[in-house]
Amino acid sequence: MNADQLLNNSSSSSSTDRRLRILAKHLQSTSSSAMESNTVVSASPTSAAGGSVFAHIVQAPEDPILGVTVAYNKDPSPVKLNLGVGAYRTEEGKPLVLNVVRQAEQLLVNDSSRVKEYLPIVGLADFNKLSAKLILGPDSPAVQDNRVTTVQCLSGTGSLRVGAEFLARHYHERTIYIPVPTWGNHPKVFTLAGLSVKSYRYYDPTTRGLNFQGLLEDLQSAPSGAIVLLHACAHNPTGVDPTPQQWEQIRQLMRSKALLPFFDSAYQGFASGSLDADAQSVRMFVADGGECLVAQSYAKNMGLYGERVGALSIVCRAADVAGRVESQLKLVIRPMYSNPPIHGASIVATILKDRNMFHEWTLELKAMADRIISMRQQLFDALRARGTPGDWSHIIKQIGMFTFTGLNSEQVAFMRKEYHIYMTSDGRISMAGLSSRTVPHLTDAIHAAVTKVA
Repeated sequence: MNADQLLNNSSSSSSTDRRLRILAKHLQSTSSSAMESNTVVSASPTSAAGGSVFAHIVQAPEDPILGVTVAYNKDPSPVKLNLGVGAYRTEEGKPLVLNVVRQAEQLLVNDSSRVKEYLPIVGLADFNKLSAKLILGPDSPAVQDNRVTTVQCLSGTGSLRVGAEFLARHYHERTIYIPVPTWGNHPKVFTLAGLSVKSYRYYDPTTRGLNFQGLLEDLQSAPSGAIVLLHACAHNPTGVDPTPQQWEQIRQLMRSKALLPFFDSAYQGFASGSLDADAQSVRMFVADGGECLVAQSYAKNMGLYGERVGALSIVCRAADVAGRVESQLKLVIRPMYSNPPIHGASIVATILKDRNMFHEWTLELKAMADRIISMRQQLFDALRARGTPGDWSHIIKQIGMFTFTGLNSEQVAFMRKEYHIYMTSDGRISMAGLSSRTVPHLTDAIHAAVTKVA
């Protein structure tokens, strides 16, 4: 049917007919324009020059963390060791799928009532409810009073980005303070969302511990109402966390200045082996009745790295406020990725709502955490036995997946070249990438680096 027939067959009495008329005119004018300007169409830059309209684009540098794995994969050495990847590995150096995750997936596969329809914009309802209870506590007054809105997001990164976009649109202060150092993606996520990123002191390279005084001074100097990013536990990249007493001082200072906490919780249960212990910092801030944001990830503690399962919870002062906040979160999510994927969230919800599966998960989770703690002790003992210069006690004092070794970029480069050991240039190593078999090789490398490279 040509454009004239469309016009003749349509009636002006309905909106459908009006849309057809507009479409017909558009098709007619487009067809005429293309005929008249045929020489212009054929003279496009691509067809004329035979090149790409993107030829001016320069090669971007590798991500400093993901680039480590790229370099590692290219190395043919049989003794190479990747300590840059932020993913758990078994004693044999293999990726791990938790038994309880396989059980949950089998249940989902065998459930013939399951379909592949779109989830709501905010995600899977059971997943959201259970995620809020996991991080805030099942008896949290905020949960019981419906003062929490939780939306399913694309793992921790997506949760941070959705929260940042929401704050950029609706919060009166557009400055966020992040610790130095912090995960390399943090400044990018917040900057691209439209927030102004500033920093506060956190790590003390002299003690290889927390610069608590500097932290307090910088937060005290922050403008009232500023947003503050806090690592809930197992600070990345340093593995240095405040003590409970220090957390309480941080809370008091932040509440006195009306600073808004934005927690990044990527390692709940994975740090100490206890889900409750690793959530204490967050629960401390929620217990005082104040407001905060929490980004959760199930990549580490359930091993669901590739499933991209996360949640953003915003704790409000009143239930009606939480409802309005959720309505605006939908407007952030809809044009960003429309709605989240169903499979990973279904795995998490299946495990969290079944008492036996939940218990099995906690046992597997503690086993992973305990293996990492064991690797810390083995490396510390090996360095001390070797007589490697320096105080290496920070290795067993730090917590979580990563250790900030104190090695400088020249020493890191030396270890890569001479020992085929890969890590980020700031000396951060993933303890999960170590095994009893590879500890001696790493010990030799660190000893050589410390004694031969300034």
